[in-house]
Amino acid sequence: MAMLCAAGSVHLLPVMPSTGALGMTLVALLVAGRALPVWANGVRYAAWAAFIMFALTVWRVESRLADHLAPDNEDKVSRVVLRIAGLPRQSPDSRQFEAEVLSSRPQGVPSQIMVSWNAPGYAGVYGRRDATPAEFPELVPGQVWQMALTLRTPSGARNPSAFDYEAYVFAQGVRAKGSVRGSPKFVRDDGWVGVSGSAQRARHYVREAMQPYLEGKRYGAVLLALTIGDQASVGPQDWLVFNRAGLTHLVSISGSHITMIAAAGGLAMLALWRRLRLRGRGVAEQVPAQVAAALAALLVAWLYCLLAGWGVPARRTFLMLAVVAVAQILRLPLSLSRLLAAVAVIVVLLDPWALFASGFWLSFGAVYILMASARWWGQRVSGEQPGRRVTVMRAIWVAVWMQLAITAGLMPLLALIFNDVSVVSPLVNAYAIPVISLIVTPLSLLCAAAALVPGFGWLAALLAWVGHGALDLMMVPTVWLAQWPWSSFTVAAAPLGLTVWAIFGLLLAIGPYGLPLRGLGWLFMVPALAWTPPRPGHGQWTLTALDVGQGSALVVQTANRVLVFDTGVRHGPDSDEGARTVVPYLRSLGLRKIDVLVLSHADMDHAGGLSSVLKALPVGQSYAPFDLEAHSARSRRLLNDDGPLQLPLARTSCFYGAHWAVDGVSFEFLWPVPVAGVLPGTVAPKLSSKQRNKAACVLRVSGEHHSILLTGDIGVAEERQLVRRGLGAVDVVVAPHHGSRFSSSAVFADATRPAHVISQNGWLNRYGHPAPAVQQRWQDQGAQFWRTDWHGAVTLTSTPDGLQVQAERQTRPRYWQRPDPGGTSDVMP
Repeated sequence: MAMLCAAGSVHLLPVMPSTGALGMTLVALLVAGRALPVWANGVRYAAWAAFIMFALTVWRVESRLADHLAPDNEDKVSRVVLRIAGLPRQSPDSRQFEAEVLSSRPQGVPSQIMVSWNAPGYAGVYGRRDATPAEFPELVPGQVWQMALTLRTPSGARNPSAFDYEAYVFAQGVRAKGSVRGSPKFVRDDGWVGVSGSAQRARHYVREAMQPYLEGKRYGAVLLALTIGDQASVGPQDWLVFNRAGLTHLVSISGSHITMIAAAGGLAMLALWRRLRLRGRGVAEQVPAQVAAALAALLVAWLYCLLAGWGVPARRTFLMLAVVAVAQILRLPLSLSRLLAAVAVIVVLLDPWALFASGFWLSFGAVYILMASARWWGQRVSGEQPGRRVTVMRAIWVAVWMQLAITAGLMPLLALIFNDVSVVSPLVNAYAIPVISLIVTPLSLLCAAAALVPGFGWLAALLAWVGHGALDLMMVPTVWLAQWPWSSFTVAAAPLGLTVWAIFGLLLAIGPYGLPLRGLGWLFMVPALAWTPPRPGHGQWTLTALDVGQGSALVVQTANRVLVFDTGVRHGPDSDEGARTVVPYLRSLGLRKIDVLVLSHADMDHAGGLSSVLKALPVGQSYAPFDLEAHSARSRRLLNDDGPLQLPLARTSCFYGAHWAVDGVSFEFLWPVPVAGVLPGTVAPKLSSKQRNKAACVLRVSGEHHSILLTGDIGVAEERQLVRRGLGAVDVVVAPHHGSRFSSSAVFADATRPAHVISQNGWLNRYGHPAPAVQQRWQDQGAQFWRTDWHGAVTLTSTPDGLQVQAERQTRPRYWQRPDPGGTSDVMP
C-alpha cells in the first residue's frame, strides 16, 4: 500500500521534484530510520519501499517528458519514416494508428506518435454514411512508411470532473499527433517485430479473418471486441445502452473471460498429461500433471492477453495467474490478500500510468469483492456427495452469484467514477453474465480460430451466426430495460472527503463477519451518493465556460435553475461536445434536467451537440433564432439516427425584448431584432453562415451584484447597434465570435468595460482566434482575458464579496499538460 500510494502521489504533482529534493528525502529517511526502535521495522521497510517506488516513478515520468515534440516542429510539416505499431482504427473516411518513429527531418519528433490519415476531400461532420467508403492501402502493424506529417503536441479539453484526454495519451506513451499530408510512400514490411508488434499484427489478421463473417450483423462489432479487444467499431448508441444497463464490463475482455480460457487450456493439458507416455513411462512421473497444467494455463492466458491488447484488466489477470502458477509450482503458501497486493505493485512497477485507468480500480475492486465474498460467505456443510450434474449446476450458480456480487459491490465505485448508477444492472447481469461468458465469448473465439484455417469458412460462419443470435436475443430485453426512464440515475461528483468515506464504507460492508459496524457499511456511502454541489444564493449566479475546443458551450446556474447556452461543436458522425463534455458536466453537478436551453445560432460549432443533449436530458424551454425541430430532424436524418429523442417542452424564438426572471436573476435578449425572412420559422440551413452569425442570440444575465453578456457570433455591425440602443457596462463578457478580428470593436469594448472577458477557442485553431489585437483591446480596457485553450474551463461565481474566478488548468495543474504560450504568465493567481 505504501508503494502504491507513493506512485499515485507522483501523478498529483504539477512538476517533478528536483534531484536535490529527492536527495534530501533520502537523507531524512536514513536519519529517521536510525532513530526508530526495533519494533517499528515495519514502518521503516514501508518508508523505504515508498521512497524507492516514488523515485522510480519520477524517473519514468522524467524520461517520458523528455521524449517530446520540439517547439520548432509544433504545427509544422515533418518528414517521418515510421513503423506501424498498433492496430489501425478504421472508419469510412480515415485510418488512425500508433507508430514508432524510426527517423525524421527535422529532428525533434518523439519516438511514439499517433497518426491520422484522412481520405482526400472533406466528408463533413456527418461523414460518408450513405456513400462508398474511401479507399486506403492495407495498413498492417510492422509495415514501414515514409510520410509527411503535420505534428502537434496532444491536446485535450480540461473541464471539472471530466475525462482528461491529455493524461490518457500520455499514459499510452503518445507524445505527438500527426496528420498525413500528400501521399505516403510504402517502404517495406518488417513483419513480426518484437512481442508487442507481433501481437498487434496477430490482432490485425484475426480482425481481417473475422470481418467477412460479421459483416451486416447488428452486434458484429461486439463479437470482435470480445475476441481481440477492438472496441472502436462499437457505436455510441450501443455504448449508451451498455452503460445504462451496466454491461460495459462484459462487452470488453474481462478477467473472468481470460480466466475461463486459461482454465480450459489448463484442464485440457491436465487430462492430456496424465495419459501421455514417453518410452513406456508416464510423463507425469517426471513432471507432475498439476505443474504442466499450470504452465499451459499461463501460456494460454498470456497469448489471449496479447491478442486482447494487453490492457490493465488483462495484465492484472495474467499476473495473478502467473503468481498463482509460480506458487503452485514452488509449493509456496500465498494468501489471497497478499496475492492481490503483490500483483497491484507489479502492475504499477511495469506501468506507473496504470493508475490513470478506471479499469485498474474497477478490476482490482472486482477481484477484492470476489475474494471477500468467496471467503466470508462460506459454504453449507453436508455429508452428501452430489453427482456430476449437481456439481456443475452448483458451480454455474456460484459463478453467476459471484458476478452479481461484483456488480452490486462496484455500483458505488462506478457512481464515483462515472457519476451514474444503473438500477437495472443486477437484473440485466443475472442473465447477461452466463450468456456472454459461457456462450457468446467462446463462440467468438472459436469463430476466430475457424476463420484463420483455410477451408473452415463454413464453420466460422455457423459459429458467428449462433454467437450473434444468442447476443441478439439477449439484447432484446436489455435494450428495453435500458430505455426505461428510471434505468439509471445521476450522481454528482462528490468531494474528496466524502469519496474516501464512501470507499471506506464499501470495504467495511464486504469485510468479514464480526467487524464492528459492518452492517452500516453501505450507509457510509449514502453521503457521497446523495451529495449535491452547493448552488448560488438568491440573486447570485455561477457561469461556467466549458472547454469544448473551437466552439461554444456555457452553463449558467442560479439558486434553483440551470441555463445552457449552446451545445458545443460536432466533430464527426459519432462525436460531438454535447455527449463528450456538456452532458457529463451537468451530470457531475447532479443535474437531471435543463430548465432553459439557448442556441445562439445554427452553426455546427454552437449547435453541434444538440441531439446528444436532447437525448440525455429533458429540456423545459428552448430559445433559438431558427426552427429547432426542423434543424434537429435534418441532423438526425443526415446521421441516420433513429434513436429516441425528446424535444423541449416549449420552443420559442429568441428576439429583442424577450425576458424573464428567476431566483432574483433577470434574463433578457438584446439581439436579434425581428427582420422578415431571417427570424422565426426560417430553417437554419437556408441561411449562409454570415447571415446566421448576424442573427445570433445575445443574452444579458443580471444578478443582484454582477452581470453577464453572452454574445454568440455577432460582428462589429451588430455590436454598434447594441451600443446605440444603450448597452452599458457589464461585469463579464463572452467575447463575440471567439475573439474574431471582425468583432470586439473598440466601441463595444469601451461601452461594456467588463472586468473579465472569456474567449472559447480550440488550441492552435485554424482561424487564429482570438486575434491578438482583440485580446490586447480587451486588456487595454482593464479586463482580465481568459482563454479556454490556455486555461481550460473557466468558472465565475457572483457573490456579495465580488466575482470568484477559477480556471481548470491553473487550479489543478498536472505535469503532463501541454505547455501554453503565455497561458499562466498574464493571469491572476
